[in-house]
Amino acid sequence: MKTFDFKPQLFSTLKSYNKKSFMSDLMAGVIVGIVALPLAIAFGIASGVTPEKGIITAIVAGFIISLLGGSKVQIGGPTGAFIIIIYGIIQKYGLEGLTIATIMAGVFLILFGLLKLGTIIKYIPYPIVVGFTSGIAVTIFTTQIKDLFGLSIDSVPSDFVDKWICYISNFSTADIWCSIVGIVSVIIIAITPKFSKKIPGSLVAIIVMTIAALLLKQYCGITSIETIGDRFNVSNEIPNMQVPAMTWDTIKSLVPPALTIAVLGAIESLLSATVADGVIGDHHNSNTELIAQGVANLASPLFGGIPATGAIARTMTNINNGGRTPVAGIIHAVVLLLIFLFFMPLAKYIPMACLAGVLVIVSYGMCGWRSFVALMKNPKSDVTVLLITFFLTIIFDLTVAIEVGLIIACLLFMKRMSETTDVKVIMDEINEESDIVKGNLEHLTIPQGVEVYEINGPYFFGAGNKFEEIMAAFGDRPKVRIIRMRKVPFVDSTGIHNLTNLCIMSKNEGIQIVLSGVNEKVHSQLQKAKFYDLIGKDNICSHINLALERAKEIIK
Repeated sequence: MKTFDFKPQLFSTLKSYNKKSFMSDLMAGVIVGIVALPLAIAFGIASGVTPEKGIITAIVAGFIISLLGGSKVQIGGPTGAFIIIIYGIIQKYGLEGLTIATIMAGVFLILFGLLKLGTIIKYIPYPIVVGFTSGIAVTIFTTQIKDLFGLSIDSVPSDFVDKWICYISNFSTADIWCSIVGIVSVIIIAITPKFSKKIPGSLVAIIVMTIAALLLKQYCGITSIETIGDRFNVSNEIPNMQVPAMTWDTIKSLVPPALTIAVLGAIESLLSATVADGVIGDHHNSNTELIAQGVANLASPLFGGIPATGAIARTMTNINNGGRTPVAGIIHAVVLLLIFLFFMPLAKYIPMACLAGVLVIVSYGMCGWRSFVALMKNPKSDVTVLLITFFLTIIFDLTVAIEVGLIIACLLFMKRMSETTDVKVIMDEINEESDIVKGNLEHLTIPQGVEVYEINGPYFFGAGNKFEEIMAAFGDRPKVRIIRMRKVPFVDSTGIHNLTNLCIMSKNEGIQIVLSGVNEKVHSQLQKAKFYDLIGKDNICSHINLALERAKEIIK
């Protein structure tokens, strides 16, 4: 049995590393570190933790993902996709529950990699991915309305519909200065790329609006603009590593949210790595990437961090600025560490409305409305999965949305697979040349007292009852039933069970079953199930003309 080959991209790329590569990675790493700073702060606060926890996550997880990852250019850290999950876990289980759930998610991710599930995870149906991504985007936008407009609300309801009712009923309490800061921040972030591709709009907005808020407070006496310092005690101290106390009951209760974190982290990181591959013309190792993501999520919570995964926006920023090896990701983590140690106290002056503006733009980028609209033109089954996943995400939570979405997708897949398999009855003559022995191209006449059935497609549980339906429709009793299986790529246990029942029923009625054109894979499966003991080896034929000859012998 072949063992798993763990190959971090860093070690393979260092073999041909040179000064030119380092300078390119250095520039990219510095820029990505600066880009990641406001996002890490915003994601931390929106998730319900302090701003420094978001940066610590970007430092620890970002470093490990680049060090051990299976992608050359992947940048890891906190992302918007986790905001709703993290917030919900904290509300229900507290910070210690979040820490345990993140550690468990790390273990799950490592298991995914060791079990080589990386390739399988990438095939999660696209409507599900778009549905819950769009749902998360809408939910993130909804959570930022209070800070964006400075609404005076003591307690915001957790339910989506109740939130909007609360916002509408309290919109008269909106603060004009907070609203200006929030809206101008959105405008700055939106227009900055038109002037500069390298300078992140979120950083420009934070610098400009922080200075503006300080000037308004100092010289105009406007104190209604709430800042990070008004809500949190900002610290630049690196926390000590702490292992949470775990009990079996706590672990059991946190399995669903931990699995949600793991699955979402796996999907987002592999999607990001796949997009990056297309840009740089490379191929990532999906299983190695999952193990790296798992180790990162094991380490991050021990230092007070939150769940992390590969971030598409920061990964693309890395590529666009010349990053081509994991060294750029490591430098990005080092840059964040230096900013955290020397400039973190300044974060207390950042207006909350400005951070809300940053997250509004993040939610717009996540929503993928073009993909959503395009999918609405697809088959009804895809639209159903898309809408159910979307509405479950915003009305309930992501855990429910992913579980139900995957169940529906699996059911629809089974239905589609069963529709690809059909059983037909061939009457009078057989004229397919492809299944006749070479040199004998005449039409084959079906003898009196013989019925020929043909299975087209996989014979599995979804198509298991089709034989019974076809035979019930005919209602006659021939002496021989020939089952052509040349177009059956595989058969599962249900298919074997149904074939066995068919043989037993036929035998009781005095009807002999003959199989024709069974491929090697199906032949091996039937043999292991001891199916051939039931019908006899003489009744297994490689071609239809041989099967017809055998049928004639049986009739005689």
